[in-house]
Amino acid sequence: MAVRSGSYKVSATPVTVFGHLLFIAVATLVLVWLLTFREGLAFESANKFKIFNLHPFLMVIGFILIAGEAIMAYKAIPVGRHVQRAVHLTLQAIALGCGIFGIVAIFKFNDELNIPDMVTLHSWLGMIAICLFGLQFLLGFFSFVFPGVESYSRAAYAPWHIFGGLVIFFLAICTAEMGLLEEFLFLGLFRGQEALIVNFTGFLLILFAVAVGLSVVLPRGY
Repeated sequence: MAVRSGSYKVSATPVTVFGHLLFIAVATLVLVWLLTFREGLAFESANKFKIFNLHPFLMVIGFILIAGEAIMAYKAIPVGRHVQRAVHLTLQAIALGCGIFGIVAIFKFNDELNIPDMVTLHSWLGMIAICLFGLQFLLGFFSFVFPGVESYSRAAYAPWHIFGGLVIFFLAICTAEMGLLEEFLFLGLFRGQEALIVNFTGFLLILFAVAVGLSVVLPRGY
C-alpha cells in the first residue's frame, strides 16, 4: 500500500503545547518549594536565605522558562512574522532582566554572609550563560530589529542566531541542574516531599529543554 510522504510528519504544535504545560508545572514546583519549604522570597530580610531564594526563582522561572517561551514563540503563536519577532524580543528582554537580577541577588546574599563569589562550576557556567545571553540579545537586536540591516545579512546570520540561542539555552538548563544538585546536597534532601519537589523540578526542566529544542526543528502546525 502506498503511503504519502507527508503522512508521518509531526508539527511543532503539540510539542509547544507540551512545553507550555511544562512551564506551568516547573513554575508551580519552584513556587511551592520556595514559599512552603524555604520560607519565601525577599530582597531585604534578616533571614538571608530569603534573599538567596530570589536566585532560583528568577533564574528558573524568569530566565530559563521565559527564554524557552521566547524560543517557542515562532512556532506557538499563529500570527505574522513581525508580531512573532516582537513577542520573541519582549520575552527575551524580560528573561535577560530576570537573569541579571538573579545574579545580583546571589551576589548580595554572598556579600551579606561573607561567602566568596564565583567558586563553583555552577557559578562559572551561570555567569558565562548570562553574558552570552546578553551578547546574543544585542546581536539579534541589531541584526533583526535595528533598521538598515540588509536582508541578505539577516538571512546569513539567522542560522547562527538560532544555533547560538539553543546552545545558550541548553547551557542555562545544565547550569540550573547543577544548582539544584548543589541545593539537594547542601540541604541534605535525601528523602521527603522537598526532595521530591527538587528532583521533579530538575526532571521537568530537562523535558522542557527537549520540548523547546524540538519546537525549533519541527515545522509549524498552522
